[in-house]
Amino acid sequence: MSQPSRLFRIAQPLFRPLTWGDGVILLGLALLLYLGIRLGLGAPAAIKGPEIELAPRVLPYYAGLSLGRMVAAYLLSILFSMVFGYLAARNRTAEKFLIPLLDVLQSVPILSFLPVALLSLSAILPIPWAVELSSIILIFTSQAWNIAFAWYQSLTTIPRNLRQASTIFNFNGWLRFKTLELPFAAISLIWNSMASWGGGWFFLMAAEIFSVGDRNFRLPGLGAYLQEAANQGSYECIAWGLGALVLIIVTLDQLVWRPLLAWSERFTMSLVESPTPPTSWFYNALRSSRLLHFLTTSVLQPPWRRLDEWLAHSFLVTGPADETRRRRPWVWYFLLTGACLGVLYGTFLTIKMLGALPLQKWGDIVMGTLITLLRVIAALLIALGWTIPAGVAIGSNPRLSTWLQPVVQIAASLPATALFPVLLLLVLGLPGGLNLAAILLMLLGTQWYLLFNIIAGASAIPRELLYTSDLLQLSRWERWRSLILPAIFPYAITGAIAAGGGAWNASVVAEYTQFGGKTFHTIGVGALIAEATGTGDFPLLLAATLALILTVVTINRFFWQRLYRLAEARYRME
Repeated sequence: MSQPSRLFRIAQPLFRPLTWGDGVILLGLALLLYLGIRLGLGAPAAIKGPEIELAPRVLPYYAGLSLGRMVAAYLLSILFSMVFGYLAARNRTAEKFLIPLLDVLQSVPILSFLPVALLSLSAILPIPWAVELSSIILIFTSQAWNIAFAWYQSLTTIPRNLRQASTIFNFNGWLRFKTLELPFAAISLIWNSMASWGGGWFFLMAAEIFSVGDRNFRLPGLGAYLQEAANQGSYECIAWGLGALVLIIVTLDQLVWRPLLAWSERFTMSLVESPTPPTSWFYNALRSSRLLHFLTTSVLQPPWRRLDEWLAHSFLVTGPADETRRRRPWVWYFLLTGACLGVLYGTFLTIKMLGALPLQKWGDIVMGTLITLLRVIAALLIALGWTIPAGVAIGSNPRLSTWLQPVVQIAASLPATALFPVLLLLVLGLPGGLNLAAILLMLLGTQWYLLFNIIAGASAIPRELLYTSDLLQLSRWERWRSLILPAIFPYAITGAIAAGGGAWNASVVAEYTQFGGKTFHTIGVGALIAEATGTGDFPLLLAATLALILTVVTINRFFWQRLYRLAEARYRME
């Protein structure tokens, strides 16, 4: 084995340029934003949300409300990711539309999408329902995309010998999902779920208290508590809120994430057992519980066994969806024609609204987009510089992971928007001022997507390959070049795509913030979006949002997507 790089299959990198599907997706999203804005004009002219108490006694109640919203958004994210990622990975025709759509969706500024959702829902639903549903949707948009990318990446990088084995054994769709696809993706899904929860906490403050012109939307919750404390400049209340948040994070880590990590050890692609596997006292307690064993075997297993048998016999054995061509009934062509006409009409109305924007504003948008792009690049470079060595160290050393994983989980879940006022006061006097603060806030909100994906990639390296590199007495550089970097490459690209989208989203709060009755802002497209949202300038909001989306999609397609295809083609474990 003179060439260690043979551990990975070598193939020519693939590259897919922009297609007409990308244009359809962009036009459809522009139409959706336009319709939401037009519908929002029918919302009540003035809305006043409930007052947020800052007494510590309300924190348990507020924390319970916020946790319920997070759970609802996470369950919705898992359902969306399973369906979306499976369709994109199994059907090449659908992939041409779904991957560009995912690129667009993960690049839509969350705080730009929220006023559209809030105003449109408040025009057709009672205000409390509209605000509650909008907050869950906002948290969903901060959780779903990286889980969907992780699921899609796992499905497209399953070793071919395992796929061939499932075909030889004549597995149908359910058996293949249950015994191959979900176990192979388990580690990545768990780590990305932790990252998604961190992203959800990051935008919780924006999800529970939001203003659009004279419309003040508020929901009682932990995020609203922290936002109100920051607006009043109360460091004591910020400390109380962060303490409650840390308590929730530690509890979730001990009762949910650590047991899941210990359970997922069985799904590592390794023939050698780890000398120090991840452990969990709660997982061990559940395994040794006789009462839980009785409930599982007597209550849960019988209906699950019947459901499993029904699914196993209901799904037909099919090959890849793109190997057969099915005749489409005429109704699909009729619906497609109607959709195209609707998109064209919506495009005309969107262009009409954008035409009302002064030329000077377009210049501000172009300049702001370029400056924000530089900040995003700086944040990603800083994140890559420390997450690669740290992620590999944590993922390849279970003993180190036992100590650092809770710390990382807490740090990732602390909303940087709550810490930003303190950070702002510390760096305003330094060279760079608000520009430096904006980069740091982007970094705080995006570095965790990279770290968790790299940890997942390092954890998934088969241990026999690590032992083989030791037997070959590879130097540290050769080991990194021939094994570690190729193994984590697909995970790093997945994390970088999610982190890039998160950095663009974070620009909205990083470049325009309010604290203690003062407004701090700098030049950037995020500041333009935040300003347009606060003043109700919908043409500027639409134009800046579309400019940001187009920029991110172009970068994803001409840079990240090329690396993604390279990871799929060249660095697949075989």
